[in-house]
Amino acid sequence: MQNEERDVGGTPEKTDFPVTYELRIAARPETVFDYFTDPAKMTQWMGTEAMLDPQPGGVCRVNPNGHAVMSGEFLEVDPPRRIVFSWGWETALFSTPPQSTLVEVVFTPVEEGTHLRLTHRRLKPESEKFHRAGWEHYLPRLSNVAGGSNPGADPWRDAAAAAKDLRDAGIAGF
Repeated sequence: MQNEERDVGGTPEKTDFPVTYELRIAARPETVFDYFTDPAKMTQWMGTEAMLDPQPGGVCRVNPNGHAVMSGEFLEVDPPRRIVFSWGWETALFSTPPQSTLVEVVFTPVEEGTHLRLTHRRLKPESEKFHRAGWEHYLPRLSNVAGGSNPGADPWRDAAAAAKDLRDAGIAGF
């Protein structure tokens, strides 16, 4: 099953199983936006290390849990409203090579802070569940830290704990 969607550049494109995640964060869009562009802030909610150059063509490289590295490129940066970057894995992981998928994050101001909408496109069917589980794990951590709370230690830094959670979510191969 495929969905016809518009690519961030406006050209029609076939995308397989896009993942969309929305949440409200008790912080202003300017604050939340920085957690996608500042390496020190990024690693407070996702990652053991990050190399970020938030400008079109700039590097977007994050090691989410110390076990695999995401490699992408910033495509659009419109502070504090929208950010788009490519996403893929440096090692063979769910048929998602570096820069092969797109992540778009929209930050909308609301009375109580920010409404965040993340859409991950161009995912192959075999990688959709894996990426959905990842965003469902990491985005609540972002909400906590951007809202001023300590999200605590990331349990997915333990490869065995991450693999168990992924198996429990019905993701084969873990």
